Amino acid sequence: MNMQPSLSSPHTGVIITGGASGLGRASAHALAAVGRPVAIWDINGDRAAAVADEIRTEYGVASIGIGLDIGDPDRYVAAIDQSRQALGSLGGLVHAAGIVDTGSLEGVTPENWDRGINIHLRPVALLVQALYQDLKANPGSAVVAFASINATLGNRINPIYSAAKGGVLSLVRSLADRLGDDGIRINSISPGQILTPMLQPAVDALPKGTFEKRILLGRMGVPAEIGRVVRFLLSDEASYINASEVVVDGGNISSQRD
Repeated sequence: MNMQPSLSSPHTGVIITGGASGLGRASAHALAAVGRPVAIWDINGDRAAAVADEIRTEYGVASIGIGLDIGDPDRYVAAIDQSRQALGSLGGLVHAAGIVDTGSLEGVTPENWDRGINIHLRPVALLVQALYQDLKANPGSAVVAFASINATLGNRINPIYSAAKGGVLSLVRSLADRLGDDGIRINSISPGQILTPMLQPAVDALPKGTFEKRILLGRMGVPAEIGRVVRFLLSDEASYINASEVVVDGGNISSQRD
C-alpha cells in the first residue's frame, strides 16, 4: 500500500475556464503550486494572460492565457489546440466560468436564460466531448465542474443560476457513467459563500454578517479553500472518487440558523 502524497500526479496539463479570477484563479494557483501546467481560459484575454504570467513567474510551470467567451463553442477546438501545444498534454478540466442573474422570476427572459445555461451547463458536456481523446489517452485524467449550494437550496434571486447548477449535478452523474469506461473521473464541487469578485457586490449591499450567520463556521470562505479541493479531485489522491458532489460551504446547507 503506497501512502506517499500524490497531489502532483498526474503531471498532465489542466484547462481552467474562468481562470483569470475568483475560484478559477485559485484553482490555477493550487494546481501550479504542485507543478501541474495550466491553461487559463477567460472572457478577459488580457487578464488571462496576466494570470498565466504570474503563475509562470511564481511556480515555474508552463502556463498559457487564452481569451474566449465560453458560451461560444466554435472557439473550443482552437483553444484546446493552443493549450495542448503550450502544456504538452491535457489530462484535466475545471469548468469554473460563471455569471449570476439577480432579477428573480421577473428578470427571466429567453435571452438571459440561454446565456446562463450556455455559460454554466452546456460547456461541461461540449468541453468533455472535445477533450475526450486527450483525457482518454492520459491515465489519471479527471474533470471538475462547479455547481453550487444553490443547486440544492434554491434561491429566489437567481433562478437561472440555480437551475443551471442543478443541471451540472445531474450532467456530472451522467457523464461519469460514460467516462468511467475509460478510467476518466468527473466530479462536481458545490461552494457555499466564498468571497469572490462575483459575490462581493452582494456582500457590500447587505447588512454586515448576513451570510455569516447561516454558516456553522461563522465565516465566509476564501477562494484558496476551493482551489485546494479542485487540486485534490484532479489528483491521484482522489483516484476512487467519481460522480460525486463535494460540498464546500463551512456548514451552510446543514445549518438551521436564522
